[in-house]
Amino acid sequence: MAAQKKNKKKTKKKSADDQSQVICENRKARHKYEILQQVECGVMLIGSEVKSLREGNISLNEAYVRVENRELWLIGADIAEYRQASFWNHKPKRSRKLLVHRRELDKLSTKAFEKGLTLIPLRMYFNARGIVKVMVAVGRGKNLHDKRQTLKDADNKRRLSREIRERNR
Repeated sequence: MAAQKKNKKKTKKKSADDQSQVICENRKARHKYEILQQVECGVMLIGSEVKSLREGNISLNEAYVRVENRELWLIGADIAEYRQASFWNHKPKRSRKLLVHRRELDKLSTKAFEKGLTLIPLRMYFNARGIVKVMVAVGRGKNLHDKRQTLKDADNKRRLSREIRERNR
């Protein structure tokens, strides 16, 4: 009887972050800005852009998000041309429309027009279903002393974790 029991594997449910494949991350954004709120957005892309993204040919370093005519636009993101697309290729630095629910757009647009706040793309990734998504954040620019304090805090945290590991040995 015991031999007839099926071995059931316990499967751990994966979160959305575990299943996503990051294409590009804007590392400077977390250094330059204090992140207040994040929103996941879809992107309207052409086929050659998606193929270029699968090769990892993108830069979000100079990109930003703007609200125009009650729509979100990703401006300045550089998606390199896809070689095999020949004359059906896309323009590398064209503006791309971001897809977001109306309620989220209203929340973002009110915060974007406040003084000192800006919309920044943090990262671009393929979700579990293979759809390209962009994580957009509302950020407030940091001053030089804030950046220095952030670096000090990270250094102290690293040092403490190193000491804890050495003591546990």
